[in-house]
Amino acid sequence: MARFTLPRDIYHGSGSLSELRSLRGKKAVICVGGGSMKRFGFLDRAIDYLKEAGMEVRLIENIEPDPSVDTVIRGAKIMQDFGPDWIIAMGGGSPIDAAKAMWIRYEYPDISFEEMCKVFGLPPLRGKARFCAIPSTSGTATEVTAFAVITDNARGIKYPLADFEITPDIAIVDPDLAQTMPPKLAAHTGMDALTHAVEAFVSTAHQTFTDPLALHAMSIIRDHLAVSCKGDKAGRNAMHEAQCLAGMAFTNALLGIVHSMAHKTGAAFADLGAHIIHGAANAMYLPKVIAFNAKEPEAAHRYAFIADYLHLGGGSEGEKIQALIAFIRSMNDELHIPQCIRHYGSDGLPAEQGFIPEEIFRARLHTIAVNAVADACTGSNPRPVSVDEMERLLLCCYSDTDVDF
Repeated sequence: MARFTLPRDIYHGSGSLSELRSLRGKKAVICVGGGSMKRFGFLDRAIDYLKEAGMEVRLIENIEPDPSVDTVIRGAKIMQDFGPDWIIAMGGGSPIDAAKAMWIRYEYPDISFEEMCKVFGLPPLRGKARFCAIPSTSGTATEVTAFAVITDNARGIKYPLADFEITPDIAIVDPDLAQTMPPKLAAHTGMDALTHAVEAFVSTAHQTFTDPLALHAMSIIRDHLAVSCKGDKAGRNAMHEAQCLAGMAFTNALLGIVHSMAHKTGAAFADLGAHIIHGAANAMYLPKVIAFNAKEPEAAHRYAFIADYLHLGGGSEGEKIQALIAFIRSMNDELHIPQCIRHYGSDGLPAEQGFIPEEIFRARLHTIAVNAVADACTGSNPRPVSVDEMERLLLCCYSDTDVDF
């Protein structure tokens, strides 16, 4: 038996933020990030709408990118003291993901982080609060998914939380918020969305209800991502809906080892002064993973189907897969995303020598590979992967060498 779960209500289109005034409750907490929602006036607007709904409002602000376990504990304590019956998470994927984890801890104050990470093993939520997610970036789609990613800074590892319990009750997908993204963020989040759609389509858990969502998301991204990054308003609007479609697909079809690798490399080199930004990691790794997974016949067939659907050309199945890989690499070039870790600069842009020296990468390679194989996303990858194969794959992603195994 398969399951297909989404928020009960998804409000979308310009001005849909105003739906906050239709919520019913006494207290609401708003979780936000570094200030863009306040700077552009959306936070004040949200507060006003909630007050119109008759609610007392408290803020949890300054949630950092790649939110940490410490941030989750801090926010949950504020919730426990305030007692909200609505949790409103607003901004990029980080504040929404953090708010999901805070929600778990708010409802179950004694739960450990390890218990929270048990895949599809959470106790029932909504005993204290319901959850509304409002994205300002066009990539993670966490507003419609059963997932969140939290960073354990002590270990330098990103942990995905996975359970249908943390699927938001309401998603407000208002493209007005996405107009504030700088070009680099639009590029990285857009490639994250493309990866979601591709991985969902070839996942071992793909299903009749997820395939159309994934394919249509890819088509919109093909047509609108590049112009969105140049500030085109219609392109931004289209990408905001495309990433949500991709999220609807992957929250039900799950993902694969592109995300396993991105989760486990993202914070692994933080001591060198930078993270590998999640969307950029996906963009770099996706072509290599396609080449690896295409050794599995069913995955090869579905990659070729994507190439046909996107009109990328190619006669044989192999040619179509190569056309898909070439398309993704061309998108990386157009969006100024490096093709490999060796050339990943500390600002996320291509560099002749990136911030991760090869000797340090190799020294940490085995641990990263072990953690990536153990990641929650690995189980639904279309081709099984061993630790040795993961090490070889990661080396290909470091140096941009061909995957021939």
